[in-house]
Amino acid sequence: MTSKPYIVALALATALVGTTGCATKKYVKQETGTVNTRVDEVQGQVEQAQNRLNTHETRLGQHEQQIGDISKTAQEALDRAQQAGKLAQGKFLYETVLTDEKVKFGFDTADLSPEAQAALDEFAGKIKQDNQNVYVEIQGHTDNVGSKKYNEELGLLRAESVRRYLNQKHAFPLHRINVISYGESAPVADNSNRTGRSQNRRVALVVLQ
Repeated sequence: MTSKPYIVALALATALVGTTGCATKKYVKQETGTVNTRVDEVQGQVEQAQNRLNTHETRLGQHEQQIGDISKTAQEALDRAQQAGKLAQGKFLYETVLTDEKVKFGFDTADLSPEAQAALDEFAGKIKQDNQNVYVEIQGHTDNVGSKKYNEELGLLRAESVRRYLNQKHAFPLHRINVISYGESAPVADNSNRTGRSQNRRVALVVLQ
């Protein structure tokens, strides 16, 4: 008789421990699920932040590439046009370079050859096709043969010839065109050889918006 209450008490204690154990397991399971959910949420936020960072880096890379594509004289043209208030958006679009190799400017002359006129016709056609209200700076460049003053004047004469052709042949408004001469001061190749001098004798058309 004395052992029976003890057995009953032991059974109740065991049942209580078993019940508590089940409750504890259930609680742990719930807490684990909550933690896992929070971890998933944080991981999702991290992935979103990483995606935004990747997008930002891509855009930055594109911007840096665009900057890298602008020549020094084209950047100077953009700065001049911005300071003069000539641009709607303040953007560099592209640069077209007509070298002596391609368009055959005659020696000591600013006359446009048939090759030069054809190149300008193609240039004007692209702008008309794009249907954009653009601003064009025409830059005259020369090699280093002759005096600095002479080359500045020759570069300006060639740039003026291009402006006159675009205005008269393709009705480009003069207020949307600027001309400048760099003379021999901005070479892109070595002036010590014939090929380099041919590349330096050029007219650059910088298209801005």
